[in-house]
Amino acid sequence: MDLVVTSAKRPEAGETVLGDSFKTVPGGKGANQAVAAARLGAEVYMIGCVGGDHYGKSIIDNFQTNGVRTDYVEPVTEMESGTAHIILAEGDNSIVVVKGANDAVTPAYVEKAKPVIAQADMVLIQQEIPEETVEYTAGLCHELGVPLLLNPAPARPISENIVEKAAYITPNEHEAALLFTGMSQGEALKKYPKKLFITEGKRGVRYSDGENEVLIPAYPVAAVDTTGAGDTFNAALAVALAEGKTVEDSLRFANRAASLSVMKFGAQGGMPLRKEVEDALK
Repeated sequence: MDLVVTSAKRPEAGETVLGDSFKTVPGGKGANQAVAAARLGAEVYMIGCVGGDHYGKSIIDNFQTNGVRTDYVEPVTEMESGTAHIILAEGDNSIVVVKGANDAVTPAYVEKAKPVIAQADMVLIQQEIPEETVEYTAGLCHELGVPLLLNPAPARPISENIVEKAAYITPNEHEAALLFTGMSQGEALKKYPKKLFITEGKRGVRYSDGENEVLIPAYPVAAVDTTGAGDTFNAALAVALAEGKTVEDSLRFANRAASLSVMKFGAQGGMPLRKEVEDALK
């Protein structure tokens, strides 16, 4: 659940400022990506845990309202639901995530969902769950021949095993520097052509086509709330790639979806429907 404060100014350490508003809205990277993919027309199953609290019930209700299947979402009574504490100020966001029940998403928990993973066109995963679960899921998808798109956020080092077994990796510039230490951005892109996509915010997304570095530009819009833009990008990219679109067309689709998502309040509030993205691309 996202607990969102808006303010004209972001407080410095030790400083108190007066905010403008406070809202509680469904969030979480995995949940955001699931909702965004469903709105873009995909059949989506969420694999995850919520707490046995009122936030947990609201999160599940929100999935169902947005057409996300919750067969593999379980309440964990001894843990609180995950929360993100978000400050929107000065045209950007600052976020502190408390994982809560996300830590209950263990390899054994994922194993229970193996039947639906085996039938998937794409598995989309992020790092608000335990590192060993990401590692296990990468191995499972590799074994089953199912492509895995890893959004390596929040940033933390990942093993070479995960990098090799993931079909696609989508860090921002900060995350890429952490993942590929000892390599320049250009060297990392060259090593993982059509696999590593580095997002650069308002500039767009950069990748290597095997011969050259390519920048797919972003679409300029008047941003209201940038929270969830990266999740919309990842969901849209996963949907487009799963549908067999080319890498370049998939990235343009993802950039357009992300640009539309920032024009309304809330991580999920602005996530566009499929027709909105297709009309905007025209």
